[in-house]
Amino acid sequence: MFVSRLLLVYSATAVAVFAQATFTKDIAPIFERACQNCHREGSIAPMSLLTYKETRPWARSIKEKVVRRQMPPWHIDRNVGVNKFKDDPSLSDVEIATISKWVDAGAPEGNVADMPAPRQFSDLDKWHIGKPDLIVTMPKPYKLKANGQDEYYDIDVDPGFKEDMYVSAIETKPDSGFKVVHHADTNLIEDPEDDPIGLFLNEYAVGKNADIFPADSGRLIKAGSKLHFNLHLHPNGEETPVQVSVGFKVIPKDQTPHHVAFTQHMGDVADLDIPAGQTARSDGYFRLPKAAVLSAFQPHFHTRGKAMCMEAIYPDIRPDSARPGPARTETLSCVSDYQFGWSISYPYAEDAAPLLPAGTIIHVTTWHDNSDNNKHNPNPKNWVGYGQRTIDEMSFAWVSLFYLDEPEYQQRLQARK
Repeated sequence: MFVSRLLLVYSATAVAVFAQATFTKDIAPIFERACQNCHREGSIAPMSLLTYKETRPWARSIKEKVVRRQMPPWHIDRNVGVNKFKDDPSLSDVEIATISKWVDAGAPEGNVADMPAPRQFSDLDKWHIGKPDLIVTMPKPYKLKANGQDEYYDIDVDPGFKEDMYVSAIETKPDSGFKVVHHADTNLIEDPEDDPIGLFLNEYAVGKNADIFPADSGRLIKAGSKLHFNLHLHPNGEETPVQVSVGFKVIPKDQTPHHVAFTQHMGDVADLDIPAGQTARSDGYFRLPKAAVLSAFQPHFHTRGKAMCMEAIYPDIRPDSARPGPARTETLSCVSDYQFGWSISYPYAEDAAPLLPAGTIIHVTTWHDNSDNNKHNPNPKNWVGYGQRTIDEMSFAWVSLFYLDEPEYQQRLQARK
């Protein structure tokens, strides 16, 4: 009886708080934390949410987006797989309910005296990794013409790396022209003669955040390495100067990490078959040659992406048995409501990051929506296959990871148990 009365009191208090929500007292603090870094003049979002006057016309649209958990952009499915992540910007249930009740009440402004001090921004706020220790930039902008087909631009940059170093986070960002940058890849060229293409380093795709590696791991960058920038650009009707930078968080010299981290494709499907007006499924696979910790998951599509799930198919523990039984599988992560424009990397919390034995098959299942229900679909009347152009499609996951030797894998496994 006491518990029931307590719940009734709590529920009544919550309803009263939500009913009294105002922009200045309740909504502005939420927006400052979770929205304004993008929703301000000169940033990636289409409108500013710094003031009540700027926000009020968008109130009902804001409610729709936050209730569907499309904003802030964090589209991982909370009902399957791993649900603990680093740097999760999503709103709590209470914050969503507060915004919803505020809109339903007519989106009142409230007392101006309750407005928090305005958040101050600088050029460094574009970096998800915080202030980089090192920034490498294209020497000059590339001028993209106003109209025409997709363009590709490649350039090598010598940053003058004098000694080996490890980095704990990498982020690629357009300094200008982000509206026309389909993607910007960077490769690390260690030996221009033996390997002029180099090793994949980092990628920016529309709405991408950063690659942040777990503690005691880091990406190795060798002395003398050069960076290769590969830009895929899509004209939007205006001549646009495009310049891209890469930011690094450098690990101090006396803290050499135990593991070398990296990011790579998994589950690539090169023979996509997406009929006009339909939703199509495809499946890709990648075998882990060693035991590994997966540290982040990022779906990669073009405009017709709908959903992606990543599953582990574990190796048979009785490979010599006449009756080995069914394979053990586990869903690791799903993005069930992919939103074009947000190529988000989801970094797992370290106590929840998938710990997988050697021989595990990573199974990546993707769905593409080529119907007119997809508002981003450039032409639902056309069949679509694999290709580099924006109007083509792709299907794979970027997965960050590091490998373990067998003794450390067993040690970590016992610690998890």
